[in-house]
Order: sequence, then structure tokens, then C-alpha cells
Amino acid sequence: MNAITNNAQFIDDVEQGIAAYIGEMIELRHDLHRNPELAFQEVRTSGIVANFLTSWGYEVATGIAGTGVVATLQRGEGSRRIGIRADMDALPIDEKTNLSYASQEPGVMHACGHDGHTTILLTAARYLAQSGRFSGTLRLIFQPAEEIGAGARKMLSDGLFERFPVDAVFGLHNWPGIAIGHFGFVAGPAMASVDQAIIHIKGRGGHGAEPHNAVDPVVAAASFITALQSIVSRNVDPREMAVVTVGSIHGGSASNVIPDSVEIKLTVRSYSEAVRQQLKTRIAALARAQAESFGACADVDYRLGFPAVVNHEEETAFARRVAVDTFGEGWIEQEFKPRTASEDFAFFLARQPGSYLFVGNGESAALHSPHYNFDDGIIAPAARYWVRLAETFLRNDSKNRRPA
Repeated sequence: MNAITNNAQFIDDVEQGIAAYIGEMIELRHDLHRNPELAFQEVRTSGIVANFLTSWGYEVATGIAGTGVVATLQRGEGSRRIGIRADMDALPIDEKTNLSYASQEPGVMHACGHDGHTTILLTAARYLAQSGRFSGTLRLIFQPAEEIGAGARKMLSDGLFERFPVDAVFGLHNWPGIAIGHFGFVAGPAMASVDQAIIHIKGRGGHGAEPHNAVDPVVAAASFITALQSIVSRNVDPREMAVVTVGSIHGGSASNVIPDSVEIKLTVRSYSEAVRQQLKTRIAALARAQAESFGACADVDYRLGFPAVVNHEEETAFARRVAVDTFGEGWIEQEFKPRTASEDFAFFLARQPGSYLFVGNGESAALHSPHYNFDDGIIAPAARYWVRLAETFLRNDSKNRRPA
């Protein structure tokens, strides 16, 4: 695509158009926050989404991956197709924000801002339906169950891109610690893969006063956890990223009893698929070797989660240029780095070109914290960005087939 032309009047029109109803959209966000729903239980949320989109003139498909929604709007004769995704599910967390619109569901909270992501896309959808200037096909994807890493795969297995083909797909996530409304872009690996290892070290229980008559799995587990630190420092190329974290260890219930077994749970992350496989091999080998050195044995249940979010170069360059054209370089985080958190949008990017970007949430509590609060000030600029991205991607110019 040729250089994006800075059209101040167009930008003003979009900003003013969204401003006319932003108050309603903020109230909608508060309603979604007050009524969070866990993965694959987003019945109320998806119903609200589908009803709004239908009322604005979209062709709406529901029931994809159970509670997923895909909305389509076609205009003109353009052949290009863009997909934009928002996630909808909440987390099993007790909210501690004391907000007037805090969760009314005990033990369930929008602690990651998915209520905000859904509202952002709906805000953009409303403008595009009423005033959008494009030629082509706009597809809006409202995904369930991102938090458990299952929603994207389920939508794909339900034929998402076969039924609703796109030329590129985009998504965003708010990010605490970045100035409100500032945007971050990363070409290549942007978020880590995530896998889980559950390891049972099995020994032979006995009396704590007679350890020589037992095979102590606690000592073997402790040795394994210590040795585990050598994988990142001594096996992985220091120019690569890898995270191996022990998040849980359980064994025994009394101070004077040696248990039969110890359970250890790990989270494992990387940007490279080669490193991902290396970690899997080394963790299993080390667990078994350490256990055997103490006369115990280790069972390793290694569960692959989802791969790294790898943004496509051209689509990411295009997405960044849209942000610069819309807001200026001052609103772009120049040193934005890849995140070690994970996102199942990775599965979409493995199937289609696209990019996953970030928008600042200011100095809020961290994601997944019971004190986290999505900042409503993000909604208008992020929605404005989606409008600009869709409009620019779907320009009616047959000579411009590539996004950048």
C-alpha cells in the first residue's frame, strides 16, 4: 500500500462521531464489568454483543465456539477482507477494587480488561456501521475463553476462517504501565508461548525418624527444583528468552512423615519454537535424572498450551503506520518490548497474516490482579484506531493489495 495520507478532517470526523456516544459505551463497559462471565459461559455478554451488532446492520453469526460471535459488514466492490478480534471472558478472581460497578458475581472478575476490549470494538463497530467509508468486507470477531487458552482453537475448529475468510486479522490488549492511549507494536515474537509441566516424584514413604528406611521424594524434589535453574542459564542460548517457574509444590501433611510422592507444577515460556521444544526435552530429562539419583522416579505430564504470538512484519508495519497517521509519533511507545505473558491470538496468527498490538492502561494494578481496573479513557482512542485501521485496509484501490 502507498504511504498513508494524513487526513486531519477525516480524523476529526471519526473523533467527533465517537464522542457523540462514548458515554453510552462507557456505561456498557461498566455493565459488562458488573456482570462478568467465565470462559465458554459468556452467554449474556455474547447476547448483548450480537444484539447491538444486529441493530447496527451487521450480518451476525452466533454460537461459534459456543458463545463466540462474528459480525460482517460489506460495502462497495472491494475484494479485501479484514478481521478484528476482541475477547470477552473474565477470570476466577474476587474483585477488590471497591468500584461502584464492581463485579456482582462472587469469585468472578474482569481482571484483564476483556470488558474493555469488547467495548472498544463495539464502539468502533457502531461508527463504521453509521459512517464508515470503506470498500470491502469487515469482520468483527468476539472470542470466548481466551483466559484458558481454548477459545481461539475452538473457533478455528468450528471453521472460523473457512466460513468468514479474511486477508489479515488484528487484535489488541491494554497494558498497565504504559501511558493511557499510547500504542505499542512489536514485529515478530510479541508474547510468549505457554506450557505447563506437572511432575510427580515418587519415592517410598516412611517415618520421619527413620529416613534410611524410606526413599524421600521431598529431597529429590528440592534437588530437581534447584537443578531446574540450570536449564535457562546453561542449556538455552543466552540470546534467546526462556522462563521456567515453579508455581506449586505439594507433598506430605505432617512434619514427622516422609510422603510417598511430591507434586510439582511449572509454567514454561519462550518466544522460539525451537527453545520451546528444548525446554520440554530438558525438563523431562532433568526430572527423571534427579529423581533416579535419589532412588525415586518421576512421572512427567507435559502439557503444551499455545505458541508464541508472532506478529507478521508487513501487517505490523501497516498497523503502526495507521497509529502514527492517526495520533502522531508522540503516541507511539518507541521502545515497546515483547511481553512474556501469553495470548491464544497466537493460533489466529499461525493461520492468517496479522498483528497483535498494545494500548496503554496507565499506572493501574497489574493484569490478573484483584485490584486491576481498566481505564475508560482508552475506549475512545482505541476505537478510533480500529476505525482508521479498517478504513485504511479496505480502501477501494485495486493497485494497493498489500497492507504496507
